Amino acid sequence: MLGIPRTALLLGLTGLLPFLAGALTVATGFEVTTGGGTNTSPFDVLASGRALLLHYGIIILAFMSGALWGFAARSDQHLPYVLSVLPALWALFATTGPETGALLNLALGFTALLGLDGWFMMRTLAPPWWLRLRLLLTAVVVPCLLVGAFV
Repeated sequence: MLGIPRTALLLGLTGLLPFLAGALTVATGFEVTTGGGTNTSPFDVLASGRALLLHYGIIILAFMSGALWGFAARSDQHLPYVLSVLPALWALFATTGPETGALLNLALGFTALLGLDGWFMMRTLAPPWWLRLRLLLTAVVVPCLLVGAFV
């Protein structure tokens, strides 16, 4: 599909399941309040769609920094490395405070990540299919995060 390697596509689509589950939990009203604290247990994360979206979103945004770092390693310049750590820093600093704002900031972070993906693509540091996969996944991730933020 679209020249994306089958394994990358299948793993990417599978990685959408927690986002979809979190959004569905919120949208259907099965949301369980965690008390808004930052020290939630793994069981609280599973019971709360918003907590699931927040925690998994932070993990994946930081993971994407690692992917970009791998692309940066194909360059002999400093800037790709600097740019590659921005998603992880955003995940760390922009997701504190109330869940609504944190989820909105994650949605903004995933949207901005597309710009970084494009930057790496234009410099042929990412594989030719990378942006197609990222667009597909982001088209699901961002609406899921927005459901958590606004529903």
